[in-house]
Order: sequence, then structure tokens, then C-alpha cells
Amino acid sequence: MKSWSSLTILGLFLTLAGCGEGAIMVKDAEDGGVVVYPYRPEQGTLLSSFRKEAMHLMEKKCPGGYTTVREGETKGRLRQASPIAGSSDVVEERRWGIQFQCK
Repeated sequence: MKSWSSLTILGLFLTLAGCGEGAIMVKDAEDGGVVVYPYRPEQGTLLSSFRKEAMHLMEKKCPGGYTTVREGETKGRLRQASPIAGSSDVVEERRWGIQFQCK
């Protein structure tokens, strides 16, 4: 029974970890775009683990380099913290956006 409980907890953890998205390209233009990523206010945007992911997306899009046009907080989302039906735990996910242009 103990191993069954451990597997259930591990499965629940992996499910919850998969619910959050990392950095994504929300606007893909010929000469640049906009990437957004979630962050925690107490951690800040520069220390977010997803900022590196966002930078990687911009470098992939613009191998010759890019210029940041602007960045700031953008529309976040609300998501249910627990996959259990009927749960009322809701988490506000804050997002940071970076608009960039290829050089």
C-alpha cells in the first residue's frame, strides 16, 4: 500500500508541474516577436527560471542578435491549483512579456 501511495503522490506532482507553461512566443513576426513567461512577484522577473527560456526563444528566432523594444507585465491567467474536481484553490499566474526585434 505504501508504494501505491508514493506513486499516486508522484503522479499528482508531475501533473501539477505540467500545468504551468514556460516561456512561449505569442507573436511571431518576420523581424521579431513577443515572448511571455510566468514569474513570481517575490522572485522578480529577472530571476525567474523561465527568463532563460524566453531568451533562448529570442536567440533562436534572431541568430544575428536582437534588440529589446519593450518589456513589462502582461495579462496573466487564473488556473486551478488542484486537479481534484470541486477544489476551489485558484492560483493567479503573473506573466512578463518581452517585445523584441531582430538586428
